[in-house]
Amino acid sequence: MKFKLVPEPPADRGFVTDVQAAVPLIPESEDDCCARLMRRCDLRSRDIARTWLTFLRALGLAEETPSGFRRVRASPTVDDLRRSFLDGVYGATDVADALASADDTDPLTVDEAFEALRDRVPTWERTRTDDWEGVWTDRAERMLGWFVLLDLAERRGEDYVPTATLSEYV
Repeated sequence: MKFKLVPEPPADRGFVTDVQAAVPLIPESEDDCCARLMRRCDLRSRDIARTWLTFLRALGLAEETPSGFRRVRASPTVDDLRRSFLDGVYGATDVADALASADDTDPLTVDEAFEALRDRVPTWERTRTDDWEGVWTDRAERMLGWFVLLDLAERRGEDYVPTATLSEYV
């Protein structure tokens, strides 16, 4: 299963570990988990906490059980995070492919990253808001931020170029 929600990338990868550690080992309801993430990780809203909880599921660091959500006992390496990000986040491989074709002379823009996703945006996502293109452009920009955080891309001004590491994954 792939997940669409992508939080703003944090300043460092250690925050992912902090958020994962805030998810309980014994399953709790989504509301309880979100309250816990807000309290322990200083997240501003329940919606942001829910996005993180979903994103942790995409990374294989949390799971939903019949009793609620719980932390997966794992200490992921950077390689694990990269693979989980590409495998678990909806559209990440499309953006990775677009990024892989960019270079210093022709870097990838956020709009080009969105174009790589455009055809994959589900119909119901297009009809649920009048600004679906804006929503998905923001999502593409957050994905690019995660590519930078995971050392798969470098930011050059407003644009992005792949690192040599990206070629190991696409």
